Amino acid sequence: MPGGRLTQQERRQIALGLADSLPYAEIARRLDRPTSTITREVMRNGGPTAYRADLAHRATERRAHRRGPASGREPESVPQPHGRDAEAVGRYEETFTAVLMASGLPKMAARVLTCLFTTDAGSLTASRLAQRLQVSPASVSKAIAFLESQSLVRREHDERRRDRYVVDDELFYQATIAGARSNELLVETARRGVAVLGPHTPAATRLENIARFLDFIGESITRAAGQAREVLHTTAATTSNDTARPGPDHG
Repeated sequence: MPGGRLTQQERRQIALGLADSLPYAEIARRLDRPTSTITREVMRNGGPTAYRADLAHRATERRAHRRGPASGREPESVPQPHGRDAEAVGRYEETFTAVLMASGLPKMAARVLTCLFTTDAGSLTASRLAQRLQVSPASVSKAIAFLESQSLVRREHDERRRDRYVVDDELFYQATIAGARSNELLVETARRGVAVLGPHTPAATRLENIARFLDFIGESITRAAGQAREVLHTTAATTSNDTARPGPDHG
C-alpha cells in the first residue's frame, strides 16, 4: 500500500471519483489508500462538493512549507501520556475530525470535540483548547456555543472558577435523545398540513407518511438509547479484534 503524501495525480483521481458520486471507500480502493486518508483529504479541502485537486495540492504544499522541519501538528509542550505515538495520535485526530465533519459538524466544532474526546480527562478550559488547536479564543468560543446547543459538551467550573468544557458518557446519551426529538416540530407541521391540504389527497398522504416515518424513527431511537444506556457506564474490555464489549455488571 502506498505511503506518504497524496500525489497531484491521486488528487485528480479523487476529484473524478467525487464527480462520479463514488463513496470514499471506493475511491480509496482504486487508489490503494486507506479510506480515512481520502475522507481527511476531502474534508480538509472544501468537502465533497467543493473539492478541487489542484487547489488541494497547493494548499497541502503551503501547509507543509509553513510547518517546516522544526514544527508539527502538536508542539512538544503537549506530551503524550501512556507512551502514545504523538504522530499516530495526530493522524488519528485528523481522521476523527474529518469523520465528524462528514456527519455535519462545522470544522472548528469538530476539532474541539475531537480534542475533548481524545483527552484522558475529557475536559479542557477554553484557553487550553485554543493552545492545543492553535486558534483564537473567539474561534473556540463560537465552536463551544454550537456544541452546547447540540448537547454535545457540558460547561462546569473548576476549583479556580474557570469554565471547563466536558464530554462524558451521559452527554452522548443526551445528545442522542435530543437528536431523536429534533424532528418533533417537523412531525407536527407535517400533520398540520394534512388538515390544510385535505385528507385523502396525494399531498396530505405524503405528509402523513413522512410524519409516521419520523415518529417511528424517533421512538425507536429513544427506546434503543434507553436500553443501551448502561453500555456507556460500563468498563469496556477490548477483544482480540479491537471491538469493545461491556465489562462486568458492578450493580
